[in-house]
Amino acid sequence: MTQDQIILFALFAAVFGMLLWGRFRYDLVAFSALMIGVVLGVVDSKNAFDGFGHPATLVVALVLVVSAGLVRSGAVLLITRTLVDASRSLGAHITLMGVIGGVMSAFMNNVAALALLMPVDIQTARKAKRNPGLSLMPLSFATILGGMVTLIGTPPNIIIASIRQESLGAPFSMFDFAPVGGIAAVAGLAFVALIGWRFIPAREHDALQPEDLSQYIAELTVPEGNPQIGKRLAELQEVADKADVVILGLIREGNRVYGQARNVSLKQGDALVLEATPDALDEFRTTLGLNVTDADREELLKAGGEGVEIVEVVVTPDSRLHGRSAQAVGLSWRQRSVLLGISRRGKRITSQLRKTELQAGDILLLLVPRDTAAHVVEWLGVLPL
Repeated sequence: MTQDQIILFALFAAVFGMLLWGRFRYDLVAFSALMIGVVLGVVDSKNAFDGFGHPATLVVALVLVVSAGLVRSGAVLLITRTLVDASRSLGAHITLMGVIGGVMSAFMNNVAALALLMPVDIQTARKAKRNPGLSLMPLSFATILGGMVTLIGTPPNIIIASIRQESLGAPFSMFDFAPVGGIAAVAGLAFVALIGWRFIPAREHDALQPEDLSQYIAELTVPEGNPQIGKRLAELQEVADKADVVILGLIREGNRVYGQARNVSLKQGDALVLEATPDALDEFRTTLGLNVTDADREELLKAGGEGVEIVEVVVTPDSRLHGRSAQAVGLSWRQRSVLLGISRRGKRITSQLRKTELQAGDILLLLVPRDTAAHVVEWLGVLPL
């Protein structure tokens, strides 16, 4: 081998080792390898960045943009949650989820399709009290198979089409892969749905139990002009059941109402007291158009609108929050963050969230500015999950 070949193989081995280690981001590792190749002279500096302008790279980037748009719009998630039902048999559930995942991955990035459907599948498994691994693995296979059907379904198809254009002057069209990829996808999905899942070991201790997922006590406010105003609390029960949310009562003018609250008509400013997981809480909030408290919402707008993220943290004995409430430490106005929910080992909270005295071991659901999330966690002295 020549010296350049030895350097390239050594560089590839180093990159592979770094990717397996996982200590650094993949894009940083790849870009660093490119720069090292340029410095060592095995990559021509004039052509070092040609790959960024390659049609295959641009198409993959655009597919990722479209995938992100579909995810953030909520349209696909709404359709998925409408179709998925925990009462179906496992085979029927795998078939339905597989078809949805396959169709989605044919027109968007298959990794994005899997990431979008995984929470739905896990929540369905939790409702059905079965091992999520029995349906997650078939779902993964379905998204891989679906990506083979179209040109944009998977990066290898895009690269092959680009190579064909360079060699023959004409690329593959959108559905040129469908005759072969479609048959393979249908056959593979049929095998996975009818036979394949039966080979997956069913471990009883892997089944999702209610206590395995943190149930938070949370409050959501009815904003001005909300279509739920005037409805009885009992009328929201169907949406709550579908989202796997427990409605504990409501807060009106600072007073909690429990048992008789089901027949109370909602007014602007009422706060619903809920028990739910973070995903279920977000679904319930989005479906009904509810908000966090108005004051907290104003703080979020000042924090940069959509530049926020949800984090889960644990209160420690040395935390600034231990023995104090979120209101007392000024969480909202000092850190522009919102306490969305509290999980206290299955115990229910009887006071308003922002006025609740927090204890060591409490798990908090916080909405924080994305660019200062690490600072908020450090300032509070809590442990991120």
